[in-house]
Parts: sequence; C-alpha cells; structure tokens
Amino acid sequence: MTRLVRWTALTAAAALLTAGCSGGSSGKDKDDGGRSGAAPTAAAPSGVPKALASQQLDWGRCEDTADSPAPDGDWRCATLKAPLDWADPDGETIDLALIRSEATGDERIGSLLFNFGGPGGSGVSMMPSYADTVSSLHERYDLVSWDPRGVAASEGIRCRGDEAIEDAESVDSTPDTAAEEQAYLRDAAAFGQGCRKAAGELMSHVSTTDTARDMDLMRHVLGDAKLHYFGISYGTELGGVYAHLFPKNVGRMTLDAVVDPTADTMGHAENQARGFQRALDDYLESTGQDPEQGSRDIADLLERLDAEPLPTSSPDRKLTQTLALTGIVLPLYSKSGWPALTSALTAAEEGDGSELLALADGYNERDASGHYGTTTHSQRVISCLDDRQRPTLEETKELLPRFEKVSPVFGAFLGWDTAGWCHDWPVAGQHETPEVSAPGAAPILVVGNTGDPATPYEGARRMADELGKDVGVVLTWKGEGHGAYGSGSDCVDSAVDAYLLKGTVPEDGKVCS
Repeated sequence: MTRLVRWTALTAAAALLTAGCSGGSSGKDKDDGGRSGAAPTAAAPSGVPKALASQQLDWGRCEDTADSPAPDGDWRCATLKAPLDWADPDGETIDLALIRSEATGDERIGSLLFNFGGPGGSGVSMMPSYADTVSSLHERYDLVSWDPRGVAASEGIRCRGDEAIEDAESVDSTPDTAAEEQAYLRDAAAFGQGCRKAAGELMSHVSTTDTARDMDLMRHVLGDAKLHYFGISYGTELGGVYAHLFPKNVGRMTLDAVVDPTADTMGHAENQARGFQRALDDYLESTGQDPEQGSRDIADLLERLDAEPLPTSSPDRKLTQTLALTGIVLPLYSKSGWPALTSALTAAEEGDGSELLALADGYNERDASGHYGTTTHSQRVISCLDDRQRPTLEETKELLPRFEKVSPVFGAFLGWDTAGWCHDWPVAGQHETPEVSAPGAAPILVVGNTGDPATPYEGARRMADELGKDVGVVLTWKGEGHGAYGSGSDCVDSAVDAYLLKGTVPEDGKVCS
C-alpha cells in the first residue's frame, strides 16, 4: 500500500502505454507554427541560465519502446534540459521527456500541461490514452505532458529488480509479531538503500518543488506567457506548489481529485482509510449488502488470508493478505470496476485467489512475464524527499486503533504504511505539509468528487482555502470514483470546458449531482 495512492484508471492499471522520445528531427513533417520554443515570447524564469532559457525543443516522432509501440496520430516527443539542482542552475543538467499533440483548431490558446498523478506517473505514456477524454480541449490547446524528473524516460528510478519485488510480496504489511515487525522494517530500509544505489545524487533532486520549477522552465520554452495546467490527484499538489512559487504565471489551472495540502503523514493515511472505506460502503450498498456487515466479511477474509494465503491459477504464486487488499483497492477507483470486484471477492470466498491476484498485479504494474513497472519506486522516492516526517514503530502502533475504527478493511494497512513507507530513508525530507498559498494568482478551479476513494472530497475545500481568497474556486460532483472530469457528468465537463476554453469561472461552491 502507498500513502498517496496514485491516480489510475482501471483500464490503464495493468500496463500504461509507453512512448519513447526521439531527439532527432525525423518525423517533423509540418511547420510547428512557432510552438517549438524557438523564440519564446514569455518572460524567462528568474535565475535560469541563458542556455537553458533559450533552448529549442526538437520535436520528433515518438519511438517504440520495449513495452509498447509509439502512439498513433500526430504525437511528437522532445527532450527538455533542466538543472539537476535548482540551487545551482549553472551546474549539471537533467533530461526531461515531453510529449505533445498540437491544437487541432485555428483559435489556439496555448499549451495545456497535464500531470496525471502519482507522484511517479508517466505523462508521456498516459497523455495519448487520455486524449479522447479531453478532445473538447484539444481544439484550442496543444496537449502536453512529460515524465517528471526521476520518472520513466526522465531518468526513472528502479529501486529493486523483479525477483526482489516478488519476494517482498511475502512480507506481512500488517505485522502481528515482533519478528514480523522487524521483517517489515528491514524490507522498508532495504528498499530505500536500493533507491539510493540506483539514483545517486538524483535522489536529492526529485522533489515536488524541483518539478514545479521544471514546469515554469517548460512554460517559457514552450512559448507561453502563462501556465495553463490540468492536474489530477498528486498533480493537484504539484499545481498548488507551482501556484505558490509562481502566482503571477498562473493561467487557467484545473485541479481534479484534490490532495489535502493541510494533511501530514498520519493525516493522509487517515484520509485515505476514510475515503476507501466510504467507496467500499457505497459499493456494498449498490450490491444490496449492509455496508457494516459486508466490511466485516471482507475483513474476515483478509484475516484468514493472513494465516493461510489462497491458491491461484499461477502455481508459483498465492494470494496473500496484502495482495488481496491491493486487489480490492484497484476496482474502487472507478464505478466501472465494481463488477470485477464482486466477481473477485466471490471467487476468493470459494477458495480461488486468481481474480484478486490479477487485480493486484494490475495495480502493481506486473505483466504476464513477471516484469514490474516502476511507478511506485518513483512515487516513494519523490514523496519521501517531500515529507520530512518519519513516524516510529511505537507512534504507529499507538494510532492503529484509530485507523481501524475509521476503516475495518483499510485502516490497519494504511496505518502500518506510515511506519514503513519512509523508514530509515537515506535522504531527509523537506516539509510536513506543502505550501500552496498563492496570493495574486488568477482563479484556480478546484474539482472535488464526494465519492473519491483516494483523495477524499474534503481535500478540495481545504486546497481552495489554502490557495487563498479569490483564488481557489470549488466545483463539487456528487459522484463515484477517483476524479470527476470525464467521468460521466455533463455538468462537470461543461463547467471545466467553459473555464479552460473561455475563462468562465463558475460560482464558488457550484454542485453537480
């Protein structure tokens, strides 16, 4: 389990689309209309060396990767150079992978930059598959995304190999004995050391603040005077940090599935326990079950799996308690996943763990060959650099009853995660909560979904309050799933489109039901 559960659609969980970037000029089969950043008209970010501020992006065809073919259509890829250490902008640089599809219409507004969450999600992989969802925006915006530093094609960090990841699945994430507690913490420490060995100096320069500064350089090189931005899940925190650092550069910014910026380590874990329990209750009620009894039944199943994992169709793998919990989490991200959850739970009660294991593998980015993706590796490296809190074993155990009261299914897992996530981490964290106040920024649209499991609705109002008076504007959707835009509400979609396309700011507190 992870503290900031990444944004993921059920259809994209098993394997994200991937696209490489070509630094050459092959495939540049039409003039880019001055959009390459060849002559940026926007003010250069303060303190950025001239060589970086004046760089030209060489957009070329995206390349195939070992995991997937290049995206179809007019997607182009390029590489942006940014300082490795923003405190030493004249020093070593890092390469950031970008992807773009130019606006399809004549009345272009500019670039619309997307971050799909994580931290650790690949924008280069996700952007093409999300294009249909934002087709109404594509007419007037270039759709742009990127792999943040330390992610995928931007010097992505892999902390351990596939065999070690699979071996670690046997570690009990809710230890019951002193021996299990020590095994849990040893594994956590070993993961951190693997990250340090793999990342080296980069490990100290992948914070959300570093990435926000990359975004402002990106804005300038793309030729935009203002940053137009769409952030989802963790991308909302990133957007808030950007707005704090560069309030005068904020253009039209939408934050959907909002992370609570006022929550510390324990607060995030408790928020997510509440959010996933709320979503599970809604699911159980939709199947005609009493949520309280249904949750007890699932908790009993997990307890049995702790003692005796279930066999699966894979002869070498069993469904452990942790894998089962992960398999339950995934379909709660979208209401469309609820039938899969019903089928998987039914099979597990009948003694077959195969379906829950398949769901867990989708969440963990494990393919049929046993190869795992690295989203959770990057996620952990970034979030542990952001967060300076390191709860001790004793502090966590003291709070476990509160977590279990909030959620009999998810509470223990998310509570224990606070002790293990950054345990004995080799790099110090930067803050307890991110600073997102943005006085003087243009209005920012903050979209909250009352049924969101991973980023509970309450975070939207808190983000708006922290952004400041006349900046944060809340739009509420009474729906289910992680995120609101493109999830079936014409009311939400039309309000967001009107804001991003026409600059029409909805009334603060508008509710879509």
